[in-house]
Amino acid sequence: MSKVITEKPILYIVSDALGETGELVARAAVSQFNSHQFIIRRYPYVSDKEHINEIIEEASDCNSLIAYTLVLKDLENYLIHKAAEHNIPVVDILGPMISALSRITKSKPKMEPGILRKMDEQYFRKVDAVDFAVKYDDGKDPRGIVYADLVIIGVSRTSKTPLCTYLAHKRLRAANVPLVPEVMPPEELFTIPPNKIFGLTINPELLYQIRTERLKSLGLKENADYASMERIQKELDYAAKIMEKLGCHVIDVTNRAVEETASKIIDIYNKEEENGS
Repeated sequence: MSKVITEKPILYIVSDALGETGELVARAAVSQFNSHQFIIRRYPYVSDKEHINEIIEEASDCNSLIAYTLVLKDLENYLIHKAAEHNIPVVDILGPMISALSRITKSKPKMEPGILRKMDEQYFRKVDAVDFAVKYDDGKDPRGIVYADLVIIGVSRTSKTPLCTYLAHKRLRAANVPLVPEVMPPEELFTIPPNKIFGLTINPELLYQIRTERLKSLGLKENADYASMERIQKELDYAAKIMEKLGCHVIDVTNRAVEETASKIIDIYNKEEENGS
């Protein structure tokens, strides 16, 4: 069957995932020519032979080339066979690279469609979580509480901010709210499930040391009320009452690294997600 030679050759990008990789390679290739002379058509999520038949039927009526990123071997073989029947040239974009990597690693590839896309989604979720942690840090905007995967509460200098940042890099959107006796906690805190809230508590003597060092670093007097034992105990007692009222998780961060606290929170969070609570 002869093809109709059109003014503009058509490049069909066939993929069992999104097809972005194939299209990028195709556009890079046609840029070496007068790119306006080409038409690029992407066909994502091709998962059966019927879909391939439709593409072949369309491609057979024009001056075409099929570039594919099919990792499922039966689909790839079927596409190659049908394209050959219609004298359509095909280009395997990923195959040679996968084969070479397999040889040097002496291991078999996963051959799972859409892995790169899944990795991209994880990356963008991490970026979103970091942005979220910054936007809803230190109770700046209580509206973020209802959109958070989890909420960290506690008195000043219990590492709420670095904890939320660390959790964000694990792709969890975390907001944090400081607990201060003179300020009522935001109403939003009482509208979300208590299992999403993690209260941080700490030994008062250690908190005294931390706050004293903080005042020194700021060039302020060490005897400020902020670092007095009386004030610290008052804040911790108040925070304990709020946590009890909320019925949330309580974690003692005394002598715990941020990574340790985060690991404990993630473990609890994942278990409750699995149980659907």
